[in-house]
Amino acid sequence: MASIFTKIINREIPGHIVAEDAQHIAILDINPNAKGHTLCIPKKEVNKIFDLPEEDYMALMAFSRKVALALEQVVTCERIGVSVIGLEVPHVHVHLIPLTTMEDARFINKTKLDQEEFKALAQQINEAL
Repeated sequence: MASIFTKIINREIPGHIVAEDAQHIAILDINPNAKGHTLCIPKKEVNKIFDLPEEDYMALMAFSRKVALALEQVVTCERIGVSVIGLEVPHVHVHLIPLTTMEDARFINKTKLDQEEFKALAQQINEAL
């Protein structure tokens, strides 16, 4: 069965797409730790990050860096945190989280955005790329 990310990649369900290339997609997290919390996802459905071939792993990190640099231009923060956990969805994804405090990285406190805010933010980040 396809993961929720594969369904977004295939446009079967909506997602707030920030960036996309032939191998990857970046979407805004719908339950963000902070405004701008973005997920960078390989289009190839692989469960664990270290199961990716090295070339694919390096490409995902390069894509994530590109998105993080754009995100940092758009969202006010001290830095962009990076986290790879992968327990909640069995499809590799890199969390890019705008950090002001360490609490922003803990996946406890969540930020609420409405659909228009998500849409505008995704467009701003995309334009910064």
